[in-house]
Amino acid sequence: MSLNLQAHFSEPGKRYFHAFTPGDDFYEALIETHRDLSDEQSAMVNAKLVLLLSNHIGDISVLRQAMQIARGGL
Repeated sequence: MSLNLQAHFSEPGKRYFHAFTPGDDFYEALIETHRDLSDEQSAMVNAKLVLLLSNHIGDISVLRQAMQIARGGL
């Protein structure tokens, strides 16, 4: 499996009229998750989210590729 770099957001059973709408929905949910948290709490939520999603992906080579891309340019 290789890392998917194309927009791939969806919600089962929900119909979208614009390709960007599912990504907007995700961004809104992510921002809401961090609302009213301290910087430390927000960092903890991010760390937990990375670990949960990494476990869901499960493919170490895909995760390494994602980490390399995420770190690129810093």
